[in-house]
Amino acid sequence: MLTIRALVEDASLELRVLAEGAGGALDAPVLWVHNTELPDPSPYVRDRELVLTNGLWLDEATPAEFVERIACASGLVFGLRPEMPLTPPELVRACEDAGMALVEISPRVPFTAISMAAAALTARSRQDELVGMLRRGEALADAIAHGAGATGVLDVLRSEHDLPLVVVDRMGRQLAATSGTGLDVDERARVAAALAMRPPPLEIDLGGRLAALYLVGAIGDVDAGLLCLRSIAQLEAGERSALEQSARFLSVEVAKRQAVQAIESRFAGEVIDMILSGMQRANELEGRLRAFGIDPTGPLVVFAMGVRGAQDGRADHPGWAGAADAVADAFLADGIPAVVVGGSQDVVAVLPWRGPPEGLPELGRRVLDAVRRRLPDVHPVLGLGEPAPDSTTLQQSLVQARDACAVLRRRTTAPDIARFAELGTHRLILGLHSPAELRGFAAGVITPLRAHDESRGGKLERTLRTFFEHDGHLAATAAALFVHVNTLRNRLDKIAELTGRDPGRIEDLVDLYLALEADGMS
Repeated sequence: MLTIRALVEDASLELRVLAEGAGGALDAPVLWVHNTELPDPSPYVRDRELVLTNGLWLDEATPAEFVERIACASGLVFGLRPEMPLTPPELVRACEDAGMALVEISPRVPFTAISMAAAALTARSRQDELVGMLRRGEALADAIAHGAGATGVLDVLRSEHDLPLVVVDRMGRQLAATSGTGLDVDERARVAAALAMRPPPLEIDLGGRLAALYLVGAIGDVDAGLLCLRSIAQLEAGERSALEQSARFLSVEVAKRQAVQAIESRFAGEVIDMILSGMQRANELEGRLRAFGIDPTGPLVVFAMGVRGAQDGRADHPGWAGAADAVADAFLADGIPAVVVGGSQDVVAVLPWRGPPEGLPELGRRVLDAVRRRLPDVHPVLGLGEPAPDSTTLQQSLVQARDACAVLRRRTTAPDIARFAELGTHRLILGLHSPAELRGFAAGVITPLRAHDESRGGKLERTLRTFFEHDGHLAATAAALFVHVNTLRNRLDKIAELTGRDPGRIEDLVDLYLALEADGMS
């Protein structure tokens, strides 16, 4: 690197330091050298240039004035000549007062020698930087190829630069960190929020300390961030270059990780389909559970988590995608293998359970606490299915957990966690019947409505569902459907005609409501 000290250490230049300057001026990077004899060279001198002069301007400016006019320079080299065999003491004092480095050069050495030495130092520095980048790139590629992951990338970086490093993805999950370095939940949330900004910032305030941010991801997208827990101003050029290069290699690792997670998520999602298929796919289900480290021949249970008050059952909170990871992490912390499937309405977990049913709520509370820490702005609720003796009877536990979760989502005064049997709801009665029986009951009531809607472009089924959503209030239902109350009454009469059940009679109203609920459960 080109510095004043590097030039002084070159004996052939015959340089002598007269003033060291302030703040390590001799070791600060020098942009280039600038030869001038103008009394006011300020319009031409760039920041961090080293000014070379013979002092021919002394008749037109004082040393203090000249030094003030080159205040942006890295330092000053004064060239002696026969007419001036000594550097003026006034110039030395002016440089000392201004904190500027001052170097004297022998009359036997021309300024061109300094220019040539500066060029050689700059070329050598750039060559060393390129060689270092190539060597680092090979080490980073080797780390990824051998499965060292994000941690391996940080190890390569730390072998050259002693920096506190953390990798956090856009969901606020910490993927890797150097020894003794890490972020708490609030700090990770700040990182996730910064990565969602367009464009993301160069620095993040983690709540009292700044961290430099280097983006990790494909073109046009940001998957994660490489954070150095120092401000950008504290980083040297070589450190910034190494961080930028490492972030590019981390993009490969994060993309690979996302692909693996997508495959795992797909396999996990298929487990739910297999459970709902019952005995038709029992053998497939056994093999899939074993792949997740779960014994299909032992007792199993299903958890279903949703968000209280979510519209239409959908958890539209921007961080909801992280709920499945929070649930999985909670089970991992307890050493419990689990298949966790995240969806738009709920997160379902299948796990082994050999304890008594009374112990399930305590585990459920730990899961809820983990989600609240990850997503402090949502109100999660958890439905618990009853334990199943083995994988062949998991279907009932899954239906129970999801039904319990659906009830808790709608009830504003209900607890945050409940077993299906504790709810005291009509769903408990429906849960006593097989899916085939539920489908048959629902079809007998709803099929005529759907046939009418399909053939005539009607909205009878939607009308009935909206009617129940508004607790049977005609005015509220009509307003939600954007129709006149008389139009609504005509539709309800048509529903009575097609189904044989009059929404105006309590007995028939119950049948219609249970049919819609059974349709959702089956």
